[in-house]
Amino acid sequence: MSSSVKTLKTPKTLPARPARNSEKPAARRRALPLAAVTALAAFAPLVWGTTYLVTTDFLPAGHPLFAGLARALPAGLVALALGRALPKGVWLFRAATLGLLNIGFFFPLLFISAEHLPGGVAATLGAAQPLVVVFLAVAVLKERLLFWRLAWAVTGAAGVGFVVLGRSAGMDVLGVAAGLAGTASMALGIVLTKKWGRPAGVRPIAMVGWQLTAGGLFLLPVTLLVEGFPPVFDARSVGGYLWLGLVGGLLAYALWFWAIGRLPVTRASLLGFLSPLMAATLGVLLKGESFGPLQTLGLVLAFGAMLLGQLGGGRPGGRPGGGQSGGGRPGGRLPRPAA
Repeated sequence: MSSSVKTLKTPKTLPARPARNSEKPAARRRALPLAAVTALAAFAPLVWGTTYLVTTDFLPAGHPLFAGLARALPAGLVALALGRALPKGVWLFRAATLGLLNIGFFFPLLFISAEHLPGGVAATLGAAQPLVVVFLAVAVLKERLLFWRLAWAVTGAAGVGFVVLGRSAGMDVLGVAAGLAGTASMALGIVLTKKWGRPAGVRPIAMVGWQLTAGGLFLLPVTLLVEGFPPVFDARSVGGYLWLGLVGGLLAYALWFWAIGRLPVTRASLLGFLSPLMAATLGVLLKGESFGPLQTLGLVLAFGAMLLGQLGGGRPGGRPGGGQSGGGRPGGRLPRPAA
């Protein structure tokens, strides 16, 4: 009897060990401050701001579809190899949808806009994205339309307009239509990325691979039908495609989608103002352009809206990444698989 009692007592100390181990992943996730997540997210729009300069100065003109294909498909295949996961079930549809919105539609529309408009005008159309995200967040994520969100989005877009638009800015109907359509496509992709999150156990690099590959596979037959064979390459164009694909595609999108899962969607979208500001800065540094009083005012407004937009609207004590669950309830959380 005494020996049987002893065997029953020993298991009582076992459950304590898994409990301590299970807390470590959550502690590691909480260890990264919101400011650090925001700084990593800002890398993406800063790199995307170089797209206009690279498109006009490095890539062969008249091939926007091939530029989108070259930026998407090779980087997507590399990301698939690194992520080592393929979409299953409902994620087959979700990955294809996000791939079309964020890549397949957005990339060629971006390059069409960049070819048909001055870089400043094209960048200003992209600055309207936070405005679109504000309203889509209400419709798709069931968030409340808060005045501060709308105010910062309007202020930032106006500031970007002051910075990059000048008297010599030219308008082209096709370029404007492509720029606005691309902005709307990417905005919807951002909101759906926030709504759906990531499947359990899938790393951000795998999600990027799904979207880049889906968008690239969509563009492959369209490019061959519309533009025919690829243009003639030289060292300059190869360098441009590599920059857009590996840095502006693979690396930037991996950080961007990772950060969207941890930042409020409107706060993340306000970082998009960095892209046209980077485009304008490169014009000053590399093309001899200059800032007048109006451009300086716009720079202050855009940076102020972006920075102040990072300070307000968060839930007290909330963790980075509080977004919407599959049900779209305000204050819900995205699933947080280990990276």
